[in-house]
Amino acid sequence: MSKDVAADIPVAEAPAKRAPLNKYALACAILASMNSILLGYDVSVMSGAQIFMKKDLKITDRQIEVLAGIINIFSLVGSLAAGRTSDWIGRRYTMVLAAVIFFAGALIMGLAPSYAVLMVGRFVAGVGVGYALMIAPVYTAEVAPTSARGLLTSFPEVFINTGVLLGYISNYAFHSLPVHISWRAMFLAGAVPPVFLAIGVLAMPESPRWLVMQGRIDDARRVLQKTSDTPEEAVERLADIKSAVGIPEGISDDSDEVVAIARKSKGADGKGVLRDLLLRPTPPVRRILIACLGLQFFQQASGIDSVVLYSPRVFQTAGIKSDANSLGATISVGATKTLFILVATFLLDRVGRRPLLLTSAGGMVVSLLTLASALHVISGRAPADGATALSGVSIASVLTFVASFSIGMGPIAWVYSSEIFPLRLRAQGCALGTAMNRIMSGAITMSFYSLSDKITLAGSFYLYASVAAAGWVFMFCFLPETRGRSLEDTEMLFGGGDDAGKEDGHGHTKSTQLTTQY
Repeated sequence: MSKDVAADIPVAEAPAKRAPLNKYALACAILASMNSILLGYDVSVMSGAQIFMKKDLKITDRQIEVLAGIINIFSLVGSLAAGRTSDWIGRRYTMVLAAVIFFAGALIMGLAPSYAVLMVGRFVAGVGVGYALMIAPVYTAEVAPTSARGLLTSFPEVFINTGVLLGYISNYAFHSLPVHISWRAMFLAGAVPPVFLAIGVLAMPESPRWLVMQGRIDDARRVLQKTSDTPEEAVERLADIKSAVGIPEGISDDSDEVVAIARKSKGADGKGVLRDLLLRPTPPVRRILIACLGLQFFQQASGIDSVVLYSPRVFQTAGIKSDANSLGATISVGATKTLFILVATFLLDRVGRRPLLLTSAGGMVVSLLTLASALHVISGRAPADGATALSGVSIASVLTFVASFSIGMGPIAWVYSSEIFPLRLRAQGCALGTAMNRIMSGAITMSFYSLSDKITLAGSFYLYASVAAAGWVFMFCFLPETRGRSLEDTEMLFGGGDDAGKEDGHGHTKSTQLTTQY
């Protein structure tokens, strides 16, 4: 390969000397990501609440799994609407809207007198969850400087896991109350965080990329000056965003022409974006969409929500019989998820996305196979025949599974999806990814009891292991590394941008060179 050609190949490497973490960008990322607590809390609190709801409302396992999983289907309304809403009213006010909707849903669920009203509450809360799940990573990716984008964009998953842990703690804290009060207290406690989240979000700046799309260049410049590592980076980021929107060089930032160009640009108000994503995508956009949807599919299809939501049932099958002990054991699941998400948070911008994803999926496969095998043996033995030792193996496998998920598949699905779409397609592209995530989560959680009745609990986890293995192959083959690339450059990794079509001397385009670079 000639030196000239080699010099043209973009290398996805972070700077050798890391800039200090921008505290203003960190504060923005934390406030935005705290919306994700809503999803984590709702999923895990249902794992304990279902025990007492079943006794109080006299409902069946089938009704429980529908009630537990249907919120993911309902959240499609929010996640799909969030893309267009955030392009219309901005990223910040979309987060406020998410908190308000979830607050209303938590009140309805906590005060519900019947199964039907509970379902209404799940619908309202689901819409709020859909909004929050989509908008938090998009906003964080658009505010974060390149040097810390992986770290900051992983924060939504950190707070999802924090919500999971809080839900488990709530289950344990209220389990000793009378049956008809305990599950209501668990849901009503979930109405408290949205109040503080809505207030906190109002103190945040708007996304600079959204501001540019509205022609508010000076406002965007002020935000970038606060969230960039250096003044030079702020200037470069603004130039890249203006180029992505279609604002040519040489036009005064405060002229009416800039506003007119920005607002007429494709995607400024969300119009025509779904057509360009689904009906007439360019080859790079098609590859980006497949990468996003595939990653979100495998994240959920590998069974993580079944483990989180139904871990008390898994632990009871493994030999922990009392409600108090099984709920106490679930706290270890939440603690493990929360602890290991920090591993990914601090390694994303050092190691890269691909190594963590592949390590995560591999660990999930091994853990699921071990859990399934242990449960299979337990199901055929009496406790005296060794089920007690295998119970420990089952519990350890659950913990290693959620730990493996948290170091890669959990956070990176959201990080990766939020950084690969071109600016004009980002909000609604991420909305489609969120929709895929919620569809699969709903399908998995709404079928768990039925599936385990048909093919046994062990068989269910063998199935999830095979899906996780297929996910490993997909990620190895189709996901290029994005570490160290600006949001405006990532399209080139999939064959788009100004460098699309240039070859490296081996018959490959430059964009595909990054596929195997770690």
